[in-house]
Amino acid sequence: MGQKPAVRDIGIPGVKPPEKTCNDPLCPWHGKLPVRGQVMRVRVVKLKMHRTAVVEHEYLYYDKKYMRYEKRRKKKRVHVPPCIDVKPGDVVVIGETRPISKSVSFVVLGKAE
Repeated sequence: MGQKPAVRDIGIPGVKPPEKTCNDPLCPWHGKLPVRGQVMRVRVVKLKMHRTAVVEHEYLYYDKKYMRYEKRRKKKRVHVPPCIDVKPGDVVVIGETRPISKSVSFVVLGKAE
């Protein structure tokens, strides 16, 4: 009888594990990488690095002097496991991890609905 591959429970509600499997040790679903800290929805901008994407995080900042909100955005680099297929323009859910490299401290958990 075929055994189903082990998929870890990462403890974040609302995020479903991917259909495909991989053997990446930096995958939160099939490897040993723990996810802790911030979880956010972002938009993928570029996919030109190996297993790494550039995403754009848009948020509102409250300016106390003018008592108004203003839109701000930051670009972050995130690790993309091979079991998750993303394209530029996709909205994904990312989670904070330990530093993977100098500029990568987030990993893609899945596509947002």
